[in-house]
Amino acid sequence: MKRINIGTVFSGIGAPEQALIKMGFEPNILFACDNGEIEIPQNAEEIKSMTKNMDLEESNKFVKSLYKATKKTNYVKQSYFANYKILEKNWYEDIRFLDGSIFKNKIDLLVGGSPCQSFSIIGKRAGLEDVRGTLFYDYARLIEQIKPKVFIYENVPGMLVHNGGNTWKVILSVFESLGYTVSYSVLNAKDCGIPQDRKRLFVVGFKDKSVKFSFPEKIPLQTGMSDYLEKNIDARHYLGKKGFEFVTNPKYRNRARVNSKIIQTEKANQQFNWNGDFVFEPLESIKKRKNKDAILDRAYISNWNGQRGAIRQLTHRECLRLMGFSDSFKIVVPNVPAYRQAGNSIVINVLEALFGQIFKAVNIYD
Repeated sequence: MKRINIGTVFSGIGAPEQALIKMGFEPNILFACDNGEIEIPQNAEEIKSMTKNMDLEESNKFVKSLYKATKKTNYVKQSYFANYKILEKNWYEDIRFLDGSIFKNKIDLLVGGSPCQSFSIIGKRAGLEDVRGTLFYDYARLIEQIKPKVFIYENVPGMLVHNGGNTWKVILSVFESLGYTVSYSVLNAKDCGIPQDRKRLFVVGFKDKSVKFSFPEKIPLQTGMSDYLEKNIDARHYLGKKGFEFVTNPKYRNRARVNSKIIQTEKANQQFNWNGDFVFEPLESIKKRKNKDAILDRAYISNWNGQRGAIRQLTHRECLRLMGFSDSFKIVVPNVPAYRQAGNSIVINVLEALFGQIFKAVNIYD
């Protein structure tokens, strides 16, 4: 099996790693990093002062102790460790304290996507100093320190017009200042074989400037949401009267949709406050279920589009399937983080298409 040395930040549940596995590669994970949306009371300057005399391993352990002291669970880390081969010392809680210099020229593929933050400083140099204080700065810093063969930066398309386009001008200039050939495009999941209307900005940078690269072409969509549904559904996923009436109310169609062929963009808060895509099931189908009594005891039965039945949430597994994850992906976290992790991820099929084009352009694996 061909190995790819990969490093990820804002790693989530490992979409790049999952895509490589599905493509038949072995991701050799040199590092991953995600704080699981946990905030610590110490600021960056305080922590850097406390760790200035520590080596990278000691610093990593110290930062982990600060996160542990919050007594909050990093559910992202739980999911990641349950699904991929990674050593504890290669997991980082906070990108701000990850020194990429020890990985210099060792990473084939660096992937990450920082939150789209307002830039308090838009300078004239268009270099790293212009973005200092943002998490994007730390991603760019890692590119400079690591010098990966290829980097991928992912974000929402709104970044292109954020702050009147000034944010994007600085970001693009920073990438180009790092000595990489840079291409960018907005890709939609529904154009890569997944029935989800999810647009994301992808920036691809090559250290080898002679590389000729093009983004993947659109392919016809051949599946709909119904192709990704499970057969056996727990009763807890069915809506009561208020939920049924909310998601079927045309007034809220921008927040909730029922039985769409192409789902709207999965979100971190999907399925809560009746937000996201939902499934209508005819009463006749429900009565055939082994757990029909439990479902009928919980679900509100009413009429929708001339049929009588119930409405339910998408399950965790269905949400993951609609993000391109295989059923071999282990779900090891509670209800709320399971939905958040799916909604925060990158669609696997999009990454597979993107990786395919990258590997055509340059041989980056062993």
